[in-house]
Amino acid sequence: MYSNHSHDKRFQKTLDFLNRYIDPKSSILDLGVPNPLSELMQAQGHEIENTLGQDLDEDQSQLINSKAKVATAFEILEHLLSPYQVLKSIKAEQLIVSVPLKLWFASAYQSKTDRRDRHYHEFEDWQLDWLLEKTGWKIMATEKWVNPPQSFGIRSILRYFVPRYYIVYAKKKMHKA
Repeated sequence: MYSNHSHDKRFQKTLDFLNRYIDPKSSILDLGVPNPLSELMQAQGHEIENTLGQDLDEDQSQLINSKAKVATAFEILEHLLSPYQVLKSIKAEQLIVSVPLKLWFASAYQSKTDRRDRHYHEFEDWQLDWLLEKTGWKIMATEKWVNPPQSFGIRSILRYFVPRYYIVYAKKKMHKA
């Protein structure tokens, strides 16, 4: 089984937040291919449907056609060119989304070997809130946490004090006809 202390802590915080707000019997559409976090969600009894690896900037059909009551987007929005369109396309009634926060002492992440593994957006909490509200979501709860790495250095020390992750629970706003 996959194990990384930094990821384990983030996964546990994410699962605790998810379980606080989402009924374990609710069907979940998890944006992203199956991964260690979605496997942990399944192990806790959640019914998970993952997206299929399609480019969500180009193809939102699975988001539109899914019958899931809940959508989750854990550390995926920053990789999209158009998170606005993706969030607008989600038909689920509830959403839990998390992003790594923009850090003033670290530049945007960019993999040197995988062109898809880049952060096109580095969010501050207010930016994600605004994006969610503009795309039809009402924020119900939020949380931030630090996630210090096991390395040593100035940036590592700062990560003990500066929140690294931001997670939001939101509900779809009902439109009046």
